[in-house]
Amino acid sequence: MSQSMPPAPQQPQQPHQPQQAPYGAPAPGGFPAPMAPPAARQGNAGLAVALGVVTMLIAAGVYGAVLKAVDGASIGYAALAVGALIGAVMGKVGGRNAALPVVGAVLGLLGLYLGQVFGMALLTADAAHATLGEIVFDHFDLVHAVWKEYLGAIDVVFYLLAAAGGFQVAKKLGA
Repeated sequence: MSQSMPPAPQQPQQPHQPQQAPYGAPAPGGFPAPMAPPAARQGNAGLAVALGVVTMLIAAGVYGAVLKAVDGASIGYAALAVGALIGAVMGKVGGRNAALPVVGAVLGLLGLYLGQVFGMALLTADAAHATLGEIVFDHFDLVHAVWKEYLGAIDVVFYLLAAAGGFQVAKKLGA
């Protein structure tokens, strides 16, 4: 005896769907498909601070050499550049971190101070006919006194410029 099996129900046919193009490939009709959004940039805050300190020391050395070259006359653009360089390094390496602009401002202030002290140490060593090491390590009180003597009201503006440069550039480049 043979029994016939009823035919299996057929699935309804779907109308033909055009295939969707992958991201970045041209879509049907010649228009490019939308691009995937860029991934959020992650940074390394610890490395950013470490490189910010290194940049601060280098910028302070250059600023001190410039001060010696111009016989102690402060230059506002150079003060801004100290902070901006520090902020640029921190922003690029650190990414979006809310603390990095503040650290950049503090390092900008410290970098300007160290640059001014280094410049005064160079001037004092030149005037005293002594080595830079002797002046810095044996007579730092004299260097600090010379720094205070040269400090003027315009230096407050320079310190604000260095702090603002460190803060703003770190914030802008970290975004």
